[in-house]
Amino acid sequence: MIDDILKDAKIRMGKTVESLEGELSRMRTGRAHPSLLESVKVDYYGAESALSQVANISTEDARMLTVTPWEQSMVKAVEKAIIDSDLGLNPNTAGTVIRVPVPPMTEERRLDMVKKVRGEAEGSRVAVRNIRRDANGDLKELEKEKEISKDDLRKGEESVQKLTDNAIKEIDSVLGKKETDLMEV
Repeated sequence: MIDDILKDAKIRMGKTVESLEGELSRMRTGRAHPSLLESVKVDYYGAESALSQVANISTEDARMLTVTPWEQSMVKAVEKAIIDSDLGLNPNTAGTVIRVPVPPMTEERRLDMVKKVRGEAEGSRVAVRNIRRDANGDLKELEKEKEISKDDLRKGEESVQKLTDNAIKEIDSVLGKKETDLMEV
């Protein structure tokens, strides 16, 4: 029973860290990366579709993305969707290829992004602590129902705390890498 609670907590904490990594990968660092356009939605024959489902997105160089819609009729719709997104990008169309230059970030914008990244990381830390609280509550419930002893409860809580410490270390590591990326000129 204790193993099940620990396993569940470990899985949930791992998903929290993965979620943070995914969220941070979408934040712009000044370098071109296809995930930058993941949040863009395109009107595809009346249905909202992710840009990656209607076009190929690739990196031409450190400051340029290329978007190639799979249908030539979608070029204008894709270009409009990129302009309408709140990413501050201005695409240039050349036939069926849309080039999206990624402007370098200002120092002020970099500092704003660092604040956002830290906020995301703190939200993940809170989520991990909530998972710890839930796991400890489950362990106390088992002890209350006399299914485990006080010693087992203490050992279980120590194991949950180790999982929590490891997850928070991972979050801090992911945060540090992203901050370094953001502050790099």
